[in-house]
Amino acid sequence: MSTGRILWGAGTSRTIRAHWALHELGLSFELRPILPRTGQTKTTEFTALNARQKIPLLQDNGLILTESAAIISYLSDAYAKPDNRLIPIDPQPRARCLEWCFFVISELDATSLYVMRRHGDLGHIYGDAPVANASAANYFQQQMRSVERALHDDPRYILGDSFSAADILLSTCLTWAVRYGVPVSDPVMAYNQRVTSRPAYARALNTNHPPADAGAPAR
Repeated sequence: MSTGRILWGAGTSRTIRAHWALHELGLSFELRPILPRTGQTKTTEFTALNARQKIPLLQDNGLILTESAAIISYLSDAYAKPDNRLIPIDPQPRARCLEWCFFVISELDATSLYVMRRHGDLGHIYGDAPVANASAANYFQQQMRSVERALHDDPRYILGDSFSAADILLSTCLTWAVRYGVPVSDPVMAYNQRVTSRPAYARALNTNHPPADAGAPAR
C-alpha cells in the first residue's frame, strides 16, 4: 500500500471510475471506503478535504483532487506509460478523447442518469418525478446515437484500438443505465462487455465493493 496515495470512496458508479483507472495503471493506493449518504462524507476529517462532501476524492503526495474524470486524467498524465495511457498526449487524439469524456459526464451522467437517481432512488429527498425520469431515460437513448455511430464499424474501444478514459466513463454509465432499465442496443452492449472483460475492471469491482459492515450502497 502507498502511504502517499489515498482514494476515498467506494460503492458507486462514480467511485469505481477512480478505482478502475488506478488498477489500469498498476498503481498502489490506500483505500478509505466511505459511502455517500451514510454520514461518512460529512465527518470533520473528510469535510476538511472536500467541502462538497462528495466522493471519489484522491490524495496524492499533497494533491487533493475530486471529480472522477479529473482524477482519471491526472493519474494518466502523472503516471501512465506509453502502453497504458488513459488520455493521449498528442493534441488531436487527446482532443477526441476529452470530447468523449466531457460528453459522457455532461450528457449521460449529469443530464440523464443522475436525474433518474435524484427522482428515483433519492425520491424521498428530492421528490418523486416520474415524468422527469421518463424524459431523462428518453434523452439518454437519444444521446446513444453518437455512441452507436462511433461503434458502427465494431472498433474494440470507443476511440478505436486503444482503451482510454472515455471507455471508463462511458462503460460505467452504460452499466448504470442498464441497472435502471434503460434500453441499450446490442452493439453497445457488446462493446460494454468487451470493456468490462478487462482484468483491471474485475479488480476495480473488488476494491469498489462496499465494506461488509456498511449499509446498502448508494449508486
